[in-house]
Amino acid sequence: MLADCQSFYASVEKADHPEYKNKPVAVAGDPARRSGIILAACPIAKSYGVTTAERLGEALNKCPDLVVVRPRMQHYIDVSLMITQIYEEYTDLVEVFSIDEQFLDVSASLSIFGDPVTIARSIQQKVLRQTGVWVRIGISSNKILAKIATDIWAKKNESGVFTLPASQVEDLLWPQPVNKMFGVGSRMTAHFTRFGMHTIGDIARTPLPRLKARFRAYFGKQSDIHAEVMWRTANGLDESVVTPKTFDTPPKSIGHMMTLPRDYTKTTEVDTILLELTEEVCRDCRRKGYMGSVVTVSCMCSPYEAPTGFSRRMKMPDPTNHTNTVFKAVKKLFYRFWDHMPVRRLGVTLSQLTNDQNYQLTLFEDQEKIRSLEKATDLIKDRYGSSAIVRASSLTAAGQAVERSLKIGGHYK
Repeated sequence: MLADCQSFYASVEKADHPEYKNKPVAVAGDPARRSGIILAACPIAKSYGVTTAERLGEALNKCPDLVVVRPRMQHYIDVSLMITQIYEEYTDLVEVFSIDEQFLDVSASLSIFGDPVTIARSIQQKVLRQTGVWVRIGISSNKILAKIATDIWAKKNESGVFTLPASQVEDLLWPQPVNKMFGVGSRMTAHFTRFGMHTIGDIARTPLPRLKARFRAYFGKQSDIHAEVMWRTANGLDESVVTPKTFDTPPKSIGHMMTLPRDYTKTTEVDTILLELTEEVCRDCRRKGYMGSVVTVSCMCSPYEAPTGFSRRMKMPDPTNHTNTVFKAVKKLFYRFWDHMPVRRLGVTLSQLTNDQNYQLTLFEDQEKIRSLEKATDLIKDRYGSSAIVRASSLTAAGQAVERSLKIGGHYK
């Protein structure tokens, strides 16, 4: 099964505010400034043409009575975790796909709770009763077909439940237009149109070697995997299993990126942001018990119409999660490649991670003292918030650390 929460953020807000029940509601960046984009819109708002990811001003032009709510990301995370716990009452095989979508394998639960449709309806009612969120559920024999069943049918029908048997893929899925296939956006739809492929069946019926050849001719030598993913999706083939705790696997890298509120042109301004990003990355590494050997710096410069930028990496002498040590490498890398165009986006990443309990002592710095100091500041931030201690540079006009401390994933907590 793939369970998807309808208009998740907006649904949570309507559940918390009964007075919004029959009103068009949208969650957006900053209602006070009438700026930002729509993160979620309830079905009533969507009936006015309001869509996810459009600008708030455009949405208000379509629906002047739109109730705009500032996002509360931590609350949405908490509700998502509550919903996960409900799913786990039916099966221990629950895999988080996103904050509002999760896969469930209920194969071993059929003898306890009934057939898949019965389980789906029971889940819907329990989630609605406890959280006020309506869940749509696609049912099939594997994850990709369950996802497709949700996206194409369960989200559109009144019951919010749809079963797509593997035996009916040819009859039900193949006649659907290409743009309805999972993983195919507007650009990929245009590419398939150039290939003369207009339905999912057109892709599925194309022999895989021929599809790979067409992709290779159009996209280059590295497109074989993409072609096979498209072909397998169209045929409803997926051997992956529902894997709980997928986010508990060790990361390959730890990084942060920031889009700036304006163009930064002065080196002092850029240094402030690079230091803030480095501090976030190193703090995350310390929290998770890692050090990194390779640092990567990415930059995008204005104007947006024709941006310039770079992404470069370098190996440091020893693995580290020490903020000042990484910051020296970050600055060295940045200024080697920056073309002095106005900076609009910056990113810092540490990779080639190792356990931070095994580290090389040197004669030139007291690592034990440094580690103790950073541990102390991390504990204060964990207890009182990440803005409890900030560098002086972060209190200048260029600093973003205090503003970012109010957000999760770029959105307000």
